[in-house]
Amino acid sequence: MIFSDRLEAGKKLATKLLTSLSYDSSLIVLAIPRGGVVIGSQLASVLGCPLEVMVTKKIGAPGNPELAVGAIGFTGEPVIDEALAAKVGADETYLQNQIDILKKQIAESIKNFSQDKKPLVFKDKTVILTDDGVATGATMKAAIEILRQENPQKIIVAVPVISKEALKEIEALADEVVFLEAPDLFLAVGQFYENFEQVTDEEVKKLLP
Repeated sequence: MIFSDRLEAGKKLATKLLTSLSYDSSLIVLAIPRGGVVIGSQLASVLGCPLEVMVTKKIGAPGNPELAVGAIGFTGEPVIDEALAAKVGADETYLQNQIDILKKQIAESIKNFSQDKKPLVFKDKTVILTDDGVATGATMKAAIEILRQENPQKIIVAVPVISKEALKEIEALADEVVFLEAPDLFLAVGQFYENFEQVTDEEVKKLLP
């Protein structure tokens, strides 16, 4: 399946969710920016529930920032791969320094997107965690682990497309995974969209309530 754009993908995903979800007043859609917010806006609109952004930052290895040794979110404690951190020399001092830097970046992003709006409470809520697609699953897995610290009643990962490898790992972490496609050949999320232009911060702010 090829989607024309994120709006179409979001609408189709929302339709599938409607068939599997009964009305739940505790529902919250939590979208990973930026592309995930377009998907999330459609889900929240159809399901009639609040929409919030899930901002996470990966903690890169010393000298290799693309290699994630952990992640930090807007809530909860950082998630650290202790074995990998030790292997690449990311000691406690290095990790704390990175965490302090990333916390400031996350706070700025939240302020930018949410305009000082009071954050939602996730305890005992059913949270639908969404993005425009999942390739390796690293961001989504970190988001689930960080969100789990807030003690939601249930975490449902809902995405238009996901790789089969990531699907297995995420099914082990989330309470439920809803998707439209899990193809055998998965090179990048963008291959499943005719229009996959980058979403801007301004577009994200317009989509948020």
